[in-house]
Amino acid sequence: MEVARAPGIVAVRDSKAPRSATLAFTPELWTTFLRTLTPHR
Repeated sequence: MEVARAPGIVAVRDSKAPRSATLAFTPELWTTFLRTLTPHR
């Protein structure tokens, strides 16, 4: 997986298939997603 940040967007794609679709998220949504993967302390 590759993640690229640009103003107002976080783009994600499969690094093994770079010509496949790219998913785009708002930075807020991406942060929320990452928090669901991180154990709460």
